[in-house]
Amino acid sequence: MSLPEGAIRITLPDGAEQVLPEEVPVALVYDGTTQAVMMATPADLEDFLIGFALTDGLIASSAELSGVEVLRQSRGIEVRGWLASGAGVRFMERRRAMAGPVGCGLCGIDSLEQALRPLTRAPGRPASGGAAAAGLTPGLAARALDDLRGGQVLKDASRATHAAGFWRPDVGIVALREDVGRHNALDKLVGGLARQGVDPARGAVVMTSRVSVDLVQKAVIAGAGALIAPSAPTALAVSEAQAAGLRLFARGPDGLTAYTTAD
Repeated sequence: MSLPEGAIRITLPDGAEQVLPEEVPVALVYDGTTQAVMMATPADLEDFLIGFALTDGLIASSAELSGVEVLRQSRGIEVRGWLASGAGVRFMERRRAMAGPVGCGLCGIDSLEQALRPLTRAPGRPASGGAAAAGLTPGLAARALDDLRGGQVLKDASRATHAAGFWRPDVGIVALREDVGRHNALDKLVGGLARQGVDPARGAVVMTSRVSVDLVQKAVIAGAGALIAPSAPTALAVSEAQAAGLRLFARGPDGLTAYTTAD
């Protein structure tokens, strides 16, 4: 049986076989400088480079990054891209080196002010994500989570990955990315949507993980209208989502709950 991208079959001590997700160091390199080294699943890496640059504020659109190439090395993978002149100048001004394990979404932030930076939506995005986000209900959010589960090929094979999907009520899951890291999965999704020309404000980002403030930040910066997850959010995630006009649906005491309102 063929394996999904990012999976590998191993032999256990008792001779049985099991499929597990790959986890390798992935260096995200912009203009020849490493901005992050993340432990990640080696799939959809061009999306990863673009999505990380978007949610980290290195670029304002995918048009500001070109010449993307994936270079596999003996101990990991380098994903390289070149920034447009304006973005390159901004990048050099804030250049830093950082190493990010899969559980951390704020690795490399070097001040308290950066950790809770004011959230700015992508140009032209409505304050509350538009009609698509305003029309969401807990019932629709539950349907989105069901649709996401049905498309997790790597998780079905390995039982060990997170997923981020983009969902629209009229068509279901439009795009889905998987990774051993939840932040990586979201960055890959954001990059994939940008490459496909899909407007994140026209639907909802659906995650498999808990909702922490860093996921809210990434969703808002990407221009998403709503974020849906199966676990309870943190209090800070709720307050930041409300302030930024992001609809947030997550697990409450009585099931999926709308934690923010559409302004």
